[in-house]
Amino acid sequence: MSKIHIVGIGPGSKEYLTFKARQVVESTDILIGSKRALELFDDVINEKIEIGAGNMGEIFKLAVYKACQGNSVALLSTGDPGFSGVLKPILKLADNIDVEVVPGISSIQMCAAKLQISWDDANIITMHGKGISNEIISMLSNGKPTIILPNRTVNELANFLLENGIDPTRDIVVCEKLSYPDERILKTTLKDVVNKKFNYMCVLVIN
Repeated sequence: MSKIHIVGIGPGSKEYLTFKARQVVESTDILIGSKRALELFDDVINEKIEIGAGNMGEIFKLAVYKACQGNSVALLSTGDPGFSGVLKPILKLADNIDVEVVPGISSIQMCAAKLQISWDDANIITMHGKGISNEIISMLSNGKPTIILPNRTVNELANFLLENGIDPTRDIVVCEKLSYPDERILKTTLKDVVNKKFNYMCVLVIN
């Protein structure tokens, strides 16, 4: 049967790959993912197809086509496939294909662990690739920590919040490149984060 495995690969380090993810990848014919995702499996010998920022839609269609040809396809999704991952677009394309989702450790989970936040008692919002949501303004007034995957950059979000009346002295934590050797966790204030530079792989917490 045609099958696509959507495999969560965690926040980026091999340390946070699950045994199940590794097992599924090794058993498939074709491996599809971003450059940094594929690098996690550089020792796996199978056909590999790289996803670039400009060809995601085409590659998703190719993944479905390859599966329809009888191939077993593993599509790598950073973090967990169900949270700003590739599950949603693939389900729209894969009407007649068996889909297996292999969950992974999301950067939201890792951020909460690093900061010792009980994340079932926090606001969690993703703007990744969606634009900034006005919903965040009301969230910030309910007394809970708010964990955010920003749309593009930390600075973009910080400026938006300041322009919409959020206190410039509000405490903010930026978790950058979680699980990587150059991981950085910066505790600062909203006004002080505006002019700092960060990698695009960031999670924010506003207390």
